[in-house]
Amino acid sequence: MIRHSGREQRIGAALALLVTAIIVIEFLVDSKFGTALPPQTTYVELYPANRTDAEIIADQKKDMAEKLAGEKEKQRQFQKLEKQLGM
Repeated sequence: MIRHSGREQRIGAALALLVTAIIVIEFLVDSKFGTALPPQTTYVELYPANRTDAEIIADQKKDMAEKLAGEKEKQRQFQKLEKQLGM
């Protein structure tokens, strides 16, 4: 078939094979790079096993106060941004 085909058909076949090879190579290269997630560090606070309920409640209140302070700070920053943008 190749002997009896014209020049245009051979060029078309070569281009079709080239495009297919490029697509396959792109998939292979993409699967090797950028797919691994970066390592994530998790910090854990260790508590003694003999903590009292009062200590647990105090820690929870302290954590809640820190969380609320963080939320208020974020809200303040958004309000500042809102004023800067004239909203």
